Amino acid sequence: MHAQEIPGSHVLLRLSAGEVPTDDTLQLAASLAAYYSRARQSEQVPVVYTEPKNVYKPKGALPGMVVYKHERVLWGKPQQAQSLIETQES
Repeated sequence: MHAQEIPGSHVLLRLSAGEVPTDDTLQLAASLAAYYSRARQSEQVPVVYTEPKNVYKPKGALPGMVVYKHERVLWGKPQQAQSLIETQES
């Protein structure tokens, strides 16, 4: 997962073979990707995601630059992730 066309961290969701993530898990991962992007102050951030087999790094691309296909878009909510992070730190 990665905030769409916005610099930020990639978020990987590790699953066992054949496991399908719940909608809540996908939403949380999208919110974390939004929180760790430059759009952190936004209310909602478009986050793209796809399976790892659909992510490629072009030859000579800068670190973190990837090309993807078969992507879907979720709306990440940075404030939701921030609340979770603050709870974990307490």
